[in-house]
Amino acid sequence: MILYPAIDLRGGKAVRLKEGDPDRQTVFYDNPLEAARRWIGEGAAWLHVVNLDGALASANDNLRLLEGIAGLGVPVQFGGGLRTLEDAAQAISLGAARVVLGTAVVQQPDLARQAVERWGAARVCVALDARGGQIAIHGWQQTVDVTPVELGQQMAQRGVIHALYTDVSRDGGLQGVNVAGTVSLVQATSLQVIASGGVSSLDDVRALAASGAVAGAVIGMALYDKRFTLREALQVARGEDAG
Repeated sequence: MILYPAIDLRGGKAVRLKEGDPDRQTVFYDNPLEAARRWIGEGAAWLHVVNLDGALASANDNLRLLEGIAGLGVPVQFGGGLRTLEDAAQAISLGAARVVLGTAVVQQPDLARQAVERWGAARVCVALDARGGQIAIHGWQQTVDVTPVELGQQMAQRGVIHALYTDVSRDGGLQGVNVAGTVSLVQATSLQVIASGGVSSLDDVRALAASGAVAGAVIGMALYDKRFTLREALQVARGEDAG
């Protein structure tokens, strides 16, 4: 199971939002490259970078930060505001190893197929962001009448293999990850699902790894809040801790 330390970009800084609410923000690094270097130094094999300004349709210069972070030598999974194939192409040209498509593939499902055909399935991930059992779009500010399972199945039919599942109600709240919901999504779609939202303890990491079904986990607030270190989490994910 791959662990993805999260670096959320807003206004040129590394921040965390609670439940995706722009008014409930904490700034952790004025220079997001410092966060990236920290996680790489602790053993990160991937980084999960989100352009929150892009997701919230705010003017920003966060693609410059993507280029800098990608230049540090660890693959970057990047999302937030990628509304068109051209947006995704720009992110890839600046160093993203994998792009996360959310709102765009909800509104135009065939964009997922086009992205897979253009870059290969390994470089494309779809966001299955859920609030109250429905898919959330536009930076989680709206919901649509589609469930994560329904959208995941549509994406799998179009050649997608990677999905990011976020339980929005848990994101940034340190309330515990939705293990059962993540595993159910894997079983219903056969996608390689990365869990996101709510990881608060090593027990969460342990439960996800023990499921044998979850491909990865994004960890944000728990690391920034120093609930545990990335080194400890990686050890647990590998099954090397005493439990």
